Amino acid sequence: MEHSHRLIDRAQSCLVVIDVQQYFLDKLPLDQRGPLVERIAWLMQVARGLDIPIIATAEDIERDGPLVPSLIAELPDSSKVFDKMTFGLFGQGDIRAAVEASGRRDFVLVGLETDVCIAHSAIGLHEAGYRVTVIDDATASPPPHHDHGLRRMAAAGVMITSVKGVYYEWVRGLKTNAVIRAKLPQALPPGLTL
Repeated sequence: MEHSHRLIDRAQSCLVVIDVQQYFLDKLPLDQRGPLVERIAWLMQVARGLDIPIIATAEDIERDGPLVPSLIAELPDSSKVFDKMTFGLFGQGDIRAAVEASGRRDFVLVGLETDVCIAHSAIGLHEAGYRVTVIDDATASPPPHHDHGLRRMAAAGVMITSVKGVYYEWVRGLKTNAVIRAKLPQALPPGLTL
């Protein structure tokens, strides 16, 4: 499959929030947990402000717990959190149906863990013909596994960018930037500069 390097099209985008559960966050260094969740929440706010749909999953909710409350609060009212029982989300029928029903072709992935559920999901979506972008600073795995996952996905043809990068690809110009920034909190998440 040929890899396209064109900019991410917000009219074709869907944000996918994968398995941001306390169980997985607790595996990360303490100083990474809060900032990661804040960057993901901020991207969810941006997506909502730009009418970009959001799909959210949590792995084996009964065993590993729900999506963290601060991210549940950022979901549009009509959203559900899919109880994901496969590492790659496209391998589960109800999630695959939600991907297809979105009508979108550009999938932007954030969450946990980079080398397993993010990688399996990204590669599965890519193999199914979707354009997939993974956000480096809005995904994580315990070191050194984050970097392994990013390299694996890049080798498979998945695009890797940053929160800042996807933000500017979504807004594309000064007018949209001004409109969306007015809808967002003034303070940016820790470690993010625009």
